[in-house]
Amino acid sequence: MILNEALPATSGDMDASLRRTQGLAWRYTALLETLAGGEEPAGESDPSPVLLRQALYNVRQHEALLKVLLADVGLCARQVETLQSDLASRLLILKEAVQSKTAVATALVFPHFTALARLWSGLQDEMVLLNVQEAVALGLQPFLLAQAQRFPPTQLDLLLQGSEVRSDEQRMAETAEERVDVKVGGRQQWLFPETMGNFSKLPLQYRGMCGFSLASRDGLLLPGNPSIGVLMHRDKYYVFSSRAAAEAFSSSPEEFVSRVAERARRCPELIQLLELHRQFSGATPYSEMAPGETLLVKAVSKSDGSTQTDTHLLETNLVTTHQWNEWELRRQALKLANLRTRVTHSTQTNLSHLRRDNVSQTFPPRDAACQTTRGSETNVPQPLVYLAGLRGRQGVPVVKTNLTTPVEDSA
Repeated sequence: MILNEALPATSGDMDASLRRTQGLAWRYTALLETLAGGEEPAGESDPSPVLLRQALYNVRQHEALLKVLLADVGLCARQVETLQSDLASRLLILKEAVQSKTAVATALVFPHFTALARLWSGLQDEMVLLNVQEAVALGLQPFLLAQAQRFPPTQLDLLLQGSEVRSDEQRMAETAEERVDVKVGGRQQWLFPETMGNFSKLPLQYRGMCGFSLASRDGLLLPGNPSIGVLMHRDKYYVFSSRAAAEAFSSSPEEFVSRVAERARRCPELIQLLELHRQFSGATPYSEMAPGETLLVKAVSKSDGSTQTDTHLLETNLVTTHQWNEWELRRQALKLANLRTRVTHSTQTNLSHLRRDNVSQTFPPRDAACQTTRGSETNVPQPLVYLAGLRGRQGVPVVKTNLTTPVEDSA
């Protein structure tokens, strides 16, 4: 599959980029140590320590981000291996269920198809995630180009002639035999690998960097060695690059912590690099930044607030007639006892107050009548007319005789 080829390639590219970044960090650290020791570099002109420290902070931040990406790629590889194993086993089960049958029940094979779709979708998601991680790693490359232009490799080689460039592993190997004397440390609490379980999982301050070198060596970043001893101060764990640094830091931890904080105020990039978000409440960690947010420091909003505690937390049931005085209760009891024997009487006379006349008026019922229809009939006379003289000789006048019977006679 494509993922089987893309994962090793992406991991290899990030490993190579991480090795180059670590090499730059070791060379910048060696050059800063040379300048801090008062030795003259082999080059013609002294490099600016401020620019060298900024370059060191930049490559150390790049190293931390690459390690996070590599851890994500490793997690992605393990997830892909699990998905591929599940996919192969699911295909084998489906093949055994179908075999050479021409028709298979839907209830038998449909769950397998659903599981296959889910596994295939998971592999596609891992492919997209891998592409995003690779794009992020490529997007970090331009930040190193500016340092490469400011300090070309040839110039660094010239400045480092005669100086020893030690890796972080070599520094830890040199101080592996050193161990803090607990008796010298006074009341401070020291932790060692053999006296505490899960020693490697302790949340070390300053991302495992030596706090003493940050405070006393002008912001120099040196990796701490937990084998020397881990100082536990106010529920925080500090590591150091040497036994002398550990003893000096433990003599006055608060002073060195404040000096590191002051260094971070002058170099804000150290807040993200050394994970000093709790000391600077206005700083937002990368993991908590909203999409599209460009500022690493957010304004601290303040407002006046107040709290009030309720006098009665439960529902109030106050009886206003309650009396605590026993004699008052007795007086009320006597009043009630006398009231039992009393009877109310009422009379009214013509001279009584509030007497009124009541008058009512009614009307007699009205006369009412109703009428129903009755049957009737009419007889219309039938007209009858007789005409004489219509035929015969000419000149004889026509005589009209009305023979219609009157209504009175017909009745």
